[in-house]
Amino acid sequence: MKSYLQIEKLSSKLRTDQYLFNLYKNINTAGQTNPKRLGMLVITGTILLLLLGVYLIAHFQSDFELFHLERKESVLGNVFTMIALGLLIFKAGFFSILLYRYFSYRSIKSVTDEELPSCTVIVPAYNEGKQVYATLKSLAESNFPEEKLQLLSIDDGSQDDTWYWMQKAKEELGDRVLISQQPKNMGKRHALYRGFNQGNGDVFITVDSDSIVTEETLRNLVSPFAKDENCGAVAGNIRVLNNQKALIPKMLDVSFVLSFEFVRSAESTFKSVLCTPGALAAYRRDAVLKCLPEWINQTFMGKASDIGEDRAMTNMILKQGKHVLFQRNAVAYTNVPERYKSLYKMFIRWGRSNVRENIAMAKYVFTNFRNSSKTGTRLLFISQFLKIVMTYPFLIFMLLFIVTHPLLFLSSALVSILILSTFPILFYAKRHDSLQSFYAYSYSLLFTFGLFWIAPYAIATAGKSGWLTRKLS
Repeated sequence: MKSYLQIEKLSSKLRTDQYLFNLYKNINTAGQTNPKRLGMLVITGTILLLLLGVYLIAHFQSDFELFHLERKESVLGNVFTMIALGLLIFKAGFFSILLYRYFSYRSIKSVTDEELPSCTVIVPAYNEGKQVYATLKSLAESNFPEEKLQLLSIDDGSQDDTWYWMQKAKEELGDRVLISQQPKNMGKRHALYRGFNQGNGDVFITVDSDSIVTEETLRNLVSPFAKDENCGAVAGNIRVLNNQKALIPKMLDVSFVLSFEFVRSAESTFKSVLCTPGALAAYRRDAVLKCLPEWINQTFMGKASDIGEDRAMTNMILKQGKHVLFQRNAVAYTNVPERYKSLYKMFIRWGRSNVRENIAMAKYVFTNFRNSSKTGTRLLFISQFLKIVMTYPFLIFMLLFIVTHPLLFLSSALVSILILSTFPILFYAKRHDSLQSFYAYSYSLLFTFGLFWIAPYAIATAGKSGWLTRKLS
């Protein structure tokens, strides 16, 4: 019997994978060829570079000893060493807690059709083209009672053929989907706001228009609302849809798996997932309506907030004392940037939102905002806040290190990547694919040498508005 169930589970997964592949293939007929050979070259080159770092560490051992001796003889060096050591101890302890919590995490299994809440799925779209059609089709094919599922899609003033593909989906799905157009491009937050006001479900589900869901995604996503009456929001599990088209998506897939399947699993045991992703999230209707006026009118430094709508909504629901959970079994596949410029623009947007929402969270996280335990929430906040506070001190130290000891910096950076990226590799290999897991090393190299400037720049420009990636390519 057990073997039969395992075969059925595998068959279901294969059917889902084939379904997603066919959808994506039809959408991206003009896409790039599979960069498998290039990927192997990148992985091989990355490993050789990291091994070079190990060699350099051994070769410059005496220089490292002299460097440490010089640092001990200066007051500033001793202060920095103590701070770095304290942070290292905190991060090691924090990681140990996350690891323990990860092993105690369990997804909530799907409830019966009768127990499922009525849901409104909101799909805002801007310059998405044919992809929005595939998104709506995948949602319509969900294993979810039709009478309990309302699909809304809002065109946010697109300049391409997005509205045509939404109309085509409407023609095929009929009354199962309602489509509408904003009078002009007003931003994702306003498109969602329109959906929140139009929707009649007990639970609102937000899905990005470049995402695809599996048949079981929606019912798994909303099942926690039936089991936990204080559940205010649920985060879905995001994987990369276009990871066969370019190298950056392959790297991001490994990063996403760690961010969602490890970090958010642990956060969920504290009932305090810090961000429900725009690509797939669910919110209890009452919790949304309670903070909706504040959310739509949110400002930062006197300007209207037009980014970070998902993190802001999560923050406001946490502030209400509600639980925010993660469902690892509710999977959505989403498109991510394939080029460096689009990637850093996305990270800048996320970075600015992170600064804003950590400031907002600081105002309530140490109050009695929840009847149940608040320790985990506070610990998660402290970890996030320390990253922001220490960004500039570590940037200054890094630049000084580069100027005074370039080879020592290079070798220590490479060995640090080799050590710290081993866990993401093992984690991804265990849960998904052994070969793909080595992109964790490549991603760490890219982040360390090509994206290190994102955090300090995002902090310095946190007051700036703009989506940055919402233009036609």
